[in-house]
Amino acid sequence: MRNVLATIAGFIVASLVVYIFESLIGHNLFPLPEGSEPMNMEWIKNNMDQIPMGSKVFVVIAHFMGIAAGMFVAGLISKTSKVPAYIVGMLMIGATFFNIVVLPKETWFMLADGLLALAGFFLGTSLASKQIAKD
Repeated sequence: MRNVLATIAGFIVASLVVYIFESLIGHNLFPLPEGSEPMNMEWIKNNMDQIPMGSKVFVVIAHFMGIAAGMFVAGLISKTSKVPAYIVGMLMIGATFFNIVVLPKETWFMLADGLLALAGFFLGTSLASKQIAKD
C-alpha cells in the first residue's frame, strides 16, 4: 500500500511542479499573446510561433524539474522500492514525449525537452535511490 501511495504522491508532485514552472512562473515572466488559449491544443498547434521563447524554455525546465521532483518524492515515501519512482518517471517522460510529438516545435525545443526529460529521469533515479538507501 505504501508503494501505491508513493506512486500517486510522486505523480501529483511531478504534475504540480510542471504546472508551477510552466504556467505560474513561465507564463507570468513571459506572457502569452493577447487572446491566446493555452488550454486549447488546436490554438497552440496553429500559433506556436507566437509563444515567447522564454515561455518555451520554462516548459523544458518544468519537465526536467517535474520528473526529478516526482521521482524524489516517490522514493522518499516508498523507502523500500525504486519501482514507484520509475513509474512516476516513465509516466512523466511519456507525457513529455507525447507533447513533443503532438505539438509542432522547433528542433532545438524538441531536442532540449527530450534530453532534459531523460536527464530529469536519471537525476530522479539518483535522488530516489538515496532515499531508499538510508534505511
